[in-house]
Amino acid sequence: MKKTLLTLSILGSILSFAQETKDNKEIKEKEKQIEGVVITKTKKAVEQKADRTIFDFSEQPSLNSGSLMEGVKKLPGLVVSDMVGMMYQGKPLDVYMDGRPLNISSNELNAFLEGMPANSVERIEIITQPGAEFPATSGGAILNIITSKSAKNYLTAVYNGGYRFSNYDKYRSRFNNSIALNSRNKWFGWQVNLGQYYRESLSLSELDNLTRNHSNSLGRTYYMNSAFTFELGKDRLLLNYDINHNNGGADIIADQFINGVSTSIYNSDTKGLRQEVAATYQKKFEDKNKKLDFKAIYTNSDSEFEQFGSKSLNNSSLFNLYNFRVDYSQPLKILDEGKVSFGGLYDQQNFETQNGNIVNLDYTRQTTSAYLEFQATLKKFDFIAGARAENYDITGITRFYDENNILQESNLNPFKKFKVFPNASVQYNLMKQLFVNLNYNKKISLPSVSLLNPNNNTLTTETVTSNGNPNLQPTIYDNAEIKISAFDYAYIGYNTSWVKDQIVQRVSRQGNFIKNEQVQVNNIRTHNFNFGMPIPFMLFTTPFSELMKFNVNPDKMNLLYVYTGYQLQEMPDIKTKGFWIFSVMGQFILPKDIRLQANYNVIPKGGNFYYFQIEKPLNNAFDITVSKKFMSDRLNLSLYARDIFNQNKSVIVANSLGGQVFTSNKFDSRSFGISVNYKIPTKNKLAKEDPNMIKATNQNDGNGGILQQGQ
Repeated sequence: MKKTLLTLSILGSILSFAQETKDNKEIKEKEKQIEGVVITKTKKAVEQKADRTIFDFSEQPSLNSGSLMEGVKKLPGLVVSDMVGMMYQGKPLDVYMDGRPLNISSNELNAFLEGMPANSVERIEIITQPGAEFPATSGGAILNIITSKSAKNYLTAVYNGGYRFSNYDKYRSRFNNSIALNSRNKWFGWQVNLGQYYRESLSLSELDNLTRNHSNSLGRTYYMNSAFTFELGKDRLLLNYDINHNNGGADIIADQFINGVSTSIYNSDTKGLRQEVAATYQKKFEDKNKKLDFKAIYTNSDSEFEQFGSKSLNNSSLFNLYNFRVDYSQPLKILDEGKVSFGGLYDQQNFETQNGNIVNLDYTRQTTSAYLEFQATLKKFDFIAGARAENYDITGITRFYDENNILQESNLNPFKKFKVFPNASVQYNLMKQLFVNLNYNKKISLPSVSLLNPNNNTLTTETVTSNGNPNLQPTIYDNAEIKISAFDYAYIGYNTSWVKDQIVQRVSRQGNFIKNEQVQVNNIRTHNFNFGMPIPFMLFTTPFSELMKFNVNPDKMNLLYVYTGYQLQEMPDIKTKGFWIFSVMGQFILPKDIRLQANYNVIPKGGNFYYFQIEKPLNNAFDITVSKKFMSDRLNLSLYARDIFNQNKSVIVANSLGGQVFTSNKFDSRSFGISVNYKIPTKNKLAKEDPNMIKATNQNDGNGGILQQGQ
């Protein structure tokens, strides 16, 4: 309780500091009113901050004259390509709109941005170093689209569909359909994404010449993501509602090789429903770099799993999340330029699992946190330094039957601690678009409810079982990184982590029984080396001075993108070898503007992934996609083939204290399909459009671990 009060007092102190800073700044602005009128930051085309780059769209005709995708492609250093998606400094971009993730697929995202007018956007922020204000799992980079209040009316509609099939022992189909709607009028804006996904799949697995499983599964998913934005004077209110429902099942034939051959047949059914409601209030200021956000989230999720056969299961789970956070930031006069950010978070999770009529896990987690972060620029240096203070209160009980079939109850290992997580980074700008970055941060990862769930299994037989571990503790990371990036997408970097209580998957065998479980390793050291380099074919035909300008569109280029990575995990109880990752992506522009994309990925054999030794190449697949745009680029049609040579197979040996276990997994990875993106025509004239946007539209034109159980 004292630690919780201490955290809240820190938050109260920094909020008081914010108010005092705000009052002082208002007094100074009144004293220098003439200077405030002369210096207009909102019309600056590009602003470089310590943690982000801001591109202003509202005053730039070259950016806001067409679609948002056309404007984004013109941003210097930002790679937008049908081949590599969106990348910045070698990192894939998570795309947000008004501070909230869009959560749509890459194909839908491209069509969504192409269907949205650029003059409906005020600015775009690319957050290159997510700091203390972001969750511990945040990484990479974030592209945040800030919509404009000046865009009065518009409506866009995008359809996305696809069909894919495989043909192993029998013909199997997968298809998806979705429609994304995005609209704004003079009162409010809204976005809705509706979709469904149907899939049939095959899984073949073999464990230690002890059992072999043939799984034929079917799944259906239906979802809706919606967002509503209301302008309240200068402020903004965002409301979100998401719902996802899935159901499916599997027919499993299990052959067991104990005293001869015996065959068992199992059937399973799975159902799940997830709903989330979120409300965000954004306080607006004259300075667009100043913000105050309040966000509340409620999430409810329940699932059911039943297995029928010689081993029967009847499991269910219920998950509830309550989350509230406040974030404030404003410019600060530190060195040449700076910013201060702070805020707080309260999070509570309740998770309950049931096995038959027995509640075998009752888990509660409360987190109270506050953060403070400073950013500054001095000549060619950018600095970030901050800390997040978090107080954890994790408790629960578990129930189980002992060897005498007597129901027992015990308390989980509690985790009641107060911890501080610092972060710091220094970036030196050697020259334009050439950077050296040093970064350190301390992070924590709390075990997910799926790993804690003692009923987390997809198949239990007489010889195989898989389950979660309710006694898992949080994992602590100390991360350090050095990275050099050029032109924002060529890079070379090395990072290392000191990890305490790392959660890893382990497979062990006792007699004729194989167990797949989640365990924790006390101390692990990881090493990661990464290198990414695009090789445009025009490199051999274009002067180097022109290439340095990077005044080209990657979608119009013939190029190769080469990536390689090396990872080594130093384990305390076994000797491990590192493994390599290789990836080559090629884009070729054919006549009639037909695009051919080829991808090859592989992890060679010989290395270790924690307790697993790679016996044959992993993720070994060669893919081809041919695409063409029609109807003034409104229709995008793609034909593709995945894992053409049918080489994607997992063959590994699991090392444990009890010896080694041979495992083999093969999915129906070789498949062929078609994908369609269609932007439904609309009279998109912004301010001249009638407020009744639906009637104005012409509708007539128009899924942890290297080892996976069979499912």
